[in-house]
Amino acid sequence: MFISPLKSPAPAHIAQDGRRDEEGVPLIELRQVVKKYQGAAGVVLALRGVDLRVKVGEFVAIVGKSGSGKSTLVNMITGIDRPTAGEIWVGGTAVHTLGEGQGAAWRGRHVAIVFQSFQLLPTLSVLQNVMLPMDFADRYPVREQRDRAMHLLEQVEIAEHAHKLPSAVSGGQQQRVAIARALANDPPLLVADEPTGNLDSSTARSVFRVFEDLVDQGKTIVMVTHDKDLAQRVERAVTLADGEIVDDRA
Repeated sequence: MFISPLKSPAPAHIAQDGRRDEEGVPLIELRQVVKKYQGAAGVVLALRGVDLRVKVGEFVAIVGKSGSGKSTLVNMITGIDRPTAGEIWVGGTAVHTLGEGQGAAWRGRHVAIVFQSFQLLPTLSVLQNVMLPMDFADRYPVREQRDRAMHLLEQVEIAEHAHKLPSAVSGGQQQRVAIARALANDPPLLVADEPTGNLDSSTARSVFRVFEDLVDQGKTIVMVTHDKDLAQRVERAVTLADGEIVDDRA
């Protein structure tokens, strides 16, 4: 049985509904987050007391050199990994308290995740790939899922390829499918880890425009990127170095 994630005591300024757009109310808050890993050479400190707040509707780029802690940071936000110390609140949920099963169920409804590798199921059509998360989350009736999936594919301008297998479309088109799939259950937050890393510059810009459109529609996006040009186009860039935030440019 799925146990509801901890909702109280949330910090007073955290909205219980992540979709509310109140002045100063963050959708995401990290408080003194530390993450340690045990490596072959000893303990590796991936995050060193990180504090971060992201408001509803912001588009934030996470930048920094390899090994700076970028992917670890987004794994904390999405609950894929748990902190060694500190608190992580997303939309009023204490993500740092969630067990593995609770975290998976929470992500299915509240967080869209897009990776560098598209991770589409090769034996399912584009349309079926987008419908799949709806089955797992049980958020939309079966009779509505197909129409919703087609709407999402239209939104990312790939609907004409709905009945093709992923291998029959280009890398940029596959990433658009991955974005549509991530949005299947209409989560308020999209987290992308190097989503354009495998794409040429022209295709990367095209995918980035999809993200900009989503922000215009009210989504909150946190995107890890090595692409300096894309990072300069977002409204806020957070720079990590050695597990610490060293710059936060709005």
